[in-house]
Amino acid sequence: MLEIETSEKGAELISVKLNNIEKLHDGKTFWNRHSPVLFPIVGKLKEGKTTIDGKIYEMGQHGFARDMNFEKIGDNSYVLKSNEETLKKFPFEFELYISYEVKKNTVYTKYKVVNKSNKLMIFGLGGHPAFACEYSSGKYRLEFEDVEDEVEIYTLKDGLIKEKPEKTNKYIRENRIFLDKNTFDNDSIIMKKLKSNRIYLKTETKTILSFNFKEFPYLAVWSKPGAPFVCIEPWFNTADCVNSNGNFEEKENLIEIKPNQKFKAEFSVEFFEN
Repeated sequence: MLEIETSEKGAELISVKLNNIEKLHDGKTFWNRHSPVLFPIVGKLKEGKTTIDGKIYEMGQHGFARDMNFEKIGDNSYVLKSNEETLKKFPFEFELYISYEVKKNTVYTKYKVVNKSNKLMIFGLGGHPAFACEYSSGKYRLEFEDVEDEVEIYTLKDGLIKEKPEKTNKYIRENRIFLDKNTFDNDSIIMKKLKSNRIYLKTETKTILSFNFKEFPYLAVWSKPGAPFVCIEPWFNTADCVNSNGNFEEKENLIEIKPNQKFKAEFSVEFFEN
């Protein structure tokens, strides 16, 4: 039986238990989060600021939604509405809905963004769930469902995307990322142009979970050295590049929605009994 718990702060999923065994990071050791939403940016802005319609705005890494209190509107369902505080950081009126649904052993994370402004709204969006996993043991790997022979892999320098992709075989062998204590020495591994819609967290003998990120153009994996979790992160966009000019409109893969229009996205995770 799969049971979940969520919080009004950040509309965050904070617990997933399968047969009373916790599958998410506890949010206590190494990192104080479980599964934050990344909105209205993913990653870091160069120098912590960006220009929108000729005006400079400042935002911390991954935006502000993860640190704000949402309004609860149903079971495991929340909304954040733009307000005076958000408009100082992001000049769009919006409604951000986040809900969680359980079907058998699968958790669905669903996003809906409504543009309440009278102008085109541009924004970033991503997920950041952390799964309990002693990856430093060298017993775990991430396995793609499709052959990834065209994937581009990007890494970070001071939180910003390096200009050139890394060599694929540095991270992916036999269509897997073999996790060990050095995997995240240089922060996140960010993947683009993936053929797969699904990735699996496995050991040699069992499947821990199946992660479906269909429609998300980026997938990142991250942890802290020695931490007891691994994050699998579906993103629509990324941090600024090291050579960014700071214009928000020029960020790659921003989502655009017209006034009174909405954007929907979801990802899902199936957990397996071990």
